[in-house]
Amino acid sequence: MEFWGVLISGVLVSWWVLSVNGANLPACQFPAIYNFGDSNSDTGGISAAFQPIRAPYGVPYFHKPSGRDSDGRLIIDFIAERLKLPYLHAYLNSLGANFRHGANFANGGSTIRRPNETIYEYGISPFGLDMQIIQFEQFKARATEIYNQAKDPSEKDKLPRPEDFTKALYTFDIGQNDLSVGFRKLSFDQLRAAIPDIINQLASAVHHLYEQGGRSFWIHNTGPIGCLPVNFFYILNPEPGYVDQYGCVKKQNEMAMDFNRQLKDRVIKLRTELPEASVTLVDVYTAKIAMIGNAKNLGMADPLKPCCGYHVNYDHVWCGNKAIINKTEVFGVSCKNPSMFVSWDGVHYTQAANQYVADRTLNGSLSDPAIPVTLACHKQ
Repeated sequence: MEFWGVLISGVLVSWWVLSVNGANLPACQFPAIYNFGDSNSDTGGISAAFQPIRAPYGVPYFHKPSGRDSDGRLIIDFIAERLKLPYLHAYLNSLGANFRHGANFANGGSTIRRPNETIYEYGISPFGLDMQIIQFEQFKARATEIYNQAKDPSEKDKLPRPEDFTKALYTFDIGQNDLSVGFRKLSFDQLRAAIPDIINQLASAVHHLYEQGGRSFWIHNTGPIGCLPVNFFYILNPEPGYVDQYGCVKKQNEMAMDFNRQLKDRVIKLRTELPEASVTLVDVYTAKIAMIGNAKNLGMADPLKPCCGYHVNYDHVWCGNKAIINKTEVFGVSCKNPSMFVSWDGVHYTQAANQYVADRTLNGSLSDPAIPVTLACHKQ
């Protein structure tokens, strides 16, 4: 093991990093990734199920809308790159999809707990985590059946090999929307009391995948939700004590940290409940808050200001939309240089921000246990 430290906003943040040479662990040969989550990792699910995400989303990097709530790549895309695998196609995308190297069940607006409202109210997806697990089970059964019945090799090329389900990496990035729904519907005390059930349902999903043969799990904790610029669209002058040292909503970030503490405890239990599994918990919260706190030093714009959209005082036109303001048609366009911004549209991160987080998490420096994603098949 090697000790590393870095100075972040005047505070020494340290971690243990696994010495790959000392441990002499071979790199995992993951043949596929199966991802579960919300818009932070959705690569086309919500676009396939409902109205497609339109330009300028995706245009700066992909040169066209890509089904992602960003200007370009998400953290899950950087995971695929690190593992030398293709970008994941959405399970719900019925045209042109190739599932040989995995599938993405994430859906923008998804929650861990089953939603009790429609997507047309507040954008919460009907494809909660329990439904994503059901979709995976259906996918696995049907793909295996078709693969085994296929007579021509070309029929198998776009399907996962049955033996690859056990060898695959199973990734999770979900929970942010459970908190956002809670902030809208519950008191802080009520939401805090609901967190154990939310986390237990996430653990239940991992159990289901383990029963289906999954053995390698890479789980993101939730980010600093209080730092999303949308929180300040209608609160221009917050009262004293409302924000923390980063300028973010203090109570919301405290709730996210409470969620993450309980998630860490539950993952520890998961390791004893799933004796053959490797379960890695990834601290994306720390990576994101470090980026937000050091945005100026990193040469980035104000992290509480989005790149895309029109947001002036109380007038708001969301990214990709248009509206009439003071008898003038106003468009929610992209800024000239998204790579300088942390927030893409007020809710989702830019590719630059996603790459910053990926660069600081995929190497294992913010993981428990401290292993890079390329070694996530090894049980510690």
